[in-house]
Amino acid sequence: MLLSRTEDEAFFTEWQTELPNLSDSEQTALDTLRRRLLYHRADGELLEGAVTLLVASPLLELAGFYDPPFKMKAEAAIEIAIDDGEETLRGRIDILILQNHLWVMVLESKKTMISVRSALPQALAYMMANPDLDKPRFGVLTNGDDVLFVKLLAQPIPQYALSRAFSIYTVASELRSAFKVLKHLGQSITSA
Repeated sequence: MLLSRTEDEAFFTEWQTELPNLSDSEQTALDTLRRRLLYHRADGELLEGAVTLLVASPLLELAGFYDPPFKMKAEAAIEIAIDDGEETLRGRIDILILQNHLWVMVLESKKTMISVRSALPQALAYMMANPDLDKPRFGVLTNGDDVLFVKLLAQPIPQYALSRAFSIYTVASELRSAFKVLKHLGQSITSA
């Protein structure tokens, strides 16, 4: 079965509805994160490891993804067989967040000079490798400048949808908005 993108706005509402308010401490932490990003980004592009350290990891920590009931695996190896049976794609998930063997979040980061959307095929391949076909999977893609969220459902027909891109480098409020989405995803997963 082929994976396809859906344009149905009702498919991925989690990034738009019922977003939580931020506490003062969360806003302060996000301001610090953005200040650090701007400082280190001033010298030019950031490589993938720096994006993970400066943006991805702090966001996941602040949203509670490193605490129970979630488990974190960094650089999780994965092997995926492409449909034609001849080619095998091998890669490493930058950060994988699990809850009860459910792949809650796949975070794929790229260096700042590469479009955040360039990580989409790799993230979708990782998300499709999840053996639990009944539950939605969520992904976060970032290049340090932008954040993009992905939702994938494997059944009945494999489909995915994207959020809008949050330009965290350009506009300060965009980092807060992206964090609200991340926090909401974590809360909705633990309450389900």
